[in-house]
Amino acid sequence: MLRLGIVGTNWITKRFVDAAHESGLFELRAVYSRKLEKAQAFAKDYPSVQDFQTDLEQFMASPSFEVVYIASPNSLHFSQAKAAIKAGKHVIVEKPICLNPGQMQELRELLAEHQGQFLFEAARHTHEPNYLAVKEAVAKLPVVQGATLTYMKYSSRYDAYLAGENPNIFSPKFAGGALQDLGVYMVHCAVGWFGKPLNAQYFPTKLANGIDAKGIAILTYQDFTVTLNVGKTANSYLPGEIYGLKETIWMDNAADLKRVELRTPTATRTLSQTPAENELLAEAVAFGKVLTNPDLPENKAQAQAWLEQTVTVNEVMYQLRQSSNLYFEDEN
Repeated sequence: MLRLGIVGTNWITKRFVDAAHESGLFELRAVYSRKLEKAQAFAKDYPSVQDFQTDLEQFMASPSFEVVYIASPNSLHFSQAKAAIKAGKHVIVEKPICLNPGQMQELRELLAEHQGQFLFEAARHTHEPNYLAVKEAVAKLPVVQGATLTYMKYSSRYDAYLAGENPNIFSPKFAGGALQDLGVYMVHCAVGWFGKPLNAQYFPTKLANGIDAKGIAILTYQDFTVTLNVGKTANSYLPGEIYGLKETIWMDNAADLKRVELRTPTATRTLSQTPAENELLAEAVAFGKVLTNPDLPENKAQAQAWLEQTVTVNEVMYQLRQSSNLYFEDEN
């Protein structure tokens, strides 16, 4: 059983802990929060937790856990992941793993100095069976002529922003915005299904504080383009499509795949299966299997493949931001 510690006590953390427990591979042992009462309140449903910390350095040094899941604001991911690697932990970081290629390179160099440790980006949809079904279907297309993927979801925190507050998810201080929060799902899809694009441009609609509320990204490949529609200030019900010749791969939502179909003018074939009730279960199982048998060559190869996709996604995300003059406070 893998002993788990967590940084962050928000809703996504609870979903991951529940998924980790459901996998049968993890047990929550330690909780970090800046406020002790928040850590204790989070752990009330998990009697296995005996270690509560409000000091990050002391938390990372704790022997009570070996794997840490980080779900803090985006701008904190890099420094906290560094601290975890230095402390000898395996690290699972919510997407986006960090903000730019310089940070990514530093994490990789640090990881190379700590042999036997693993670093995972929690891009949960990339481990789900329906995502993998799309990947398999794309590989079978005689040609790819392009794709359109959409993920626009009205944020519950946008009302707070409109009321004059400064929620983290719409703050340049905490590296918020549509691209970082939702666009990263779409970029993972594009990179995972089609590879690294030759060029990437982003055309955002910005809020007064400079954060992108919504936007359109254009990824250019050798023979086609991929259009990504992302946003946190409106809802979209558009499906996603990948274009072959007569074949079209249709999906209800590339970031939250429940239905995937291969459509032609004469037939429709279902490629999807019913997803797990907890959308984070697949990634918890995937990470747990690697960490339970870390010396197996196939597990090392799988972890390396995940990391390489993370590195490419990080590069594309940074290029998208550079193309639109989208910057964050204290990024470097």
